[in-house]
Amino acid sequence: MTLLASPPATTAQPQERSPEVRRRTGGVRATEVYAVLGAAVGSVATTAVAFDFLAPLSGPLGFVVMAYALFLGIYALLVGMDEGSLAVKDRVAQVAAHSLAATLFGCLVLVAGFTVYKGRTAITHLNLVTEDLANAGSLSPIDVGGVLHAILGTLIMISIALAIVIPLGIACAVYLNEVPGKASRLVRTVVEAMTALPSIVCGLFVLATLIQALGVPKSGFAAAMAISVMMLPIIIRASDVVLRLVPGSLKEASLALGAGRWRTAWHVTLPTSRSGLATAVILGTARGIGETSPVLLTAGYTAYTNTNPFSGPMVSLPLAVFELVKSPQPVQIARGFGAALVLLVLVLGLFVLARTLGGRPAGQLSKAQSRRRARQSASDAERLAARPSAAASLAPHRTVVLPNVMPRRVPPQDGPPHPSPPSYS
Repeated sequence: MTLLASPPATTAQPQERSPEVRRRTGGVRATEVYAVLGAAVGSVATTAVAFDFLAPLSGPLGFVVMAYALFLGIYALLVGMDEGSLAVKDRVAQVAAHSLAATLFGCLVLVAGFTVYKGRTAITHLNLVTEDLANAGSLSPIDVGGVLHAILGTLIMISIALAIVIPLGIACAVYLNEVPGKASRLVRTVVEAMTALPSIVCGLFVLATLIQALGVPKSGFAAAMAISVMMLPIIIRASDVVLRLVPGSLKEASLALGAGRWRTAWHVTLPTSRSGLATAVILGTARGIGETSPVLLTAGYTAYTNTNPFSGPMVSLPLAVFELVKSPQPVQIARGFGAALVLLVLVLGLFVLARTLGGRPAGQLSKAQSRRRARQSASDAERLAARPSAAASLAPHRTVVLPNVMPRRVPPQDGPPHPSPPSYS
């Protein structure tokens, strides 16, 4: 019987691996820039060839749509040469989002730039914001008359509307979040339906109820009521969404410390969502301050300054723009675009003011709140420092606690205490 010798054991040496190249997740790489530029040039060239030689196509809108679709397709092919399918989807979605954002920003710049360009002859004169149109006619020069009456009317109307809408809107949003049930679902449904309500319907509602049925004259107050009806559902819905984002752990902690539901809503929910509520108010203000049809039906039109919202017609900036731009005179058109520019500046100022007052994040206190917090802390320190004196006044009646025995009071002793056996009876 022959025994076969087993081969000697060998040790496999691990193969050296090339160092892994980390992939950058931030920043812009050169290949991405080249891919975007190549896709843009290729899409424009292909669309131009298709419009001029291959197909009977015309029109700038069709050219832009076809070029953009080809741009996304070519960009996906270029990225797919170096990356996988997941990276291709991510890059295409990223480029589409950035391009749409750039398009919207360009439209905003175009609108603002066109307004500035058309009203350039009016905004260079200070009388645009210091005078009204009482002494200016359609043929008066540009250095006579202004839109002061429209500025004051807009501020008065929007102030009345905000004084009505802000407490009602935020209170309704708190109710929708804190009191769930059939009633809150019905209110939410009505609010969502009123969000899409046309502005002309709000004007007709106030015209039929306040002006014709109750006899209220056309005035700034009636216009403010129409603006309030239009702003209220927007503020309620936006505030409702913001209040839903408050973490439930904050509410639970407040309730665990003994606070009630409404105290929690006042001291925890509302301060936490302060910046979001300010944004909701801004959205409602932007909607109300730029409407023309409700004011046209309920406020009337005047060229004079009227600061009494309960008597006489009152004009707003959008209504002034509407009346001035439809005039055939170039001077009036320039005044109208100047009024539109003033309206843009006014909305921007209100936005900055609202962000300054209510844009602090949760937990960041204002100077006044910090001073109140410091005074409260000092008061608490004094109260805690006064507790030892109160305890000393109760020293003659000491309480002795024995095991398994109800505590009993021991009268004070004149001399040093002497040991005595405990009594458990």
